[in-house]
Amino acid sequence: MELTVRYFAGARAAAGRAEETASAGRSLDELLDDLAARHGERLAVVLKAASFLVDGVACHDRRALLPAGATVDVLPPFAGG
Repeated sequence: MELTVRYFAGARAAAGRAEETASAGRSLDELLDDLAARHGERLAVVLKAASFLVDGVACHDRRALLPAGATVDVLPPFAGG
């Protein structure tokens, strides 16, 4: 059971990739702990400030289980003008 994690902007740079797969059936908080452990402190800092979409919908319950086949988008704060 897997899901896809897609990284955007600064998250992509910190992770060193645009996307990867991870185990489903756990919470977003658990997934983020795993991603930080895999990729180090640089990504951990980005994840603390990021917003997350699960299958295109903003994730507000970080303890809800992520289903197999889901796509999790990691969106760091964007500067704009």
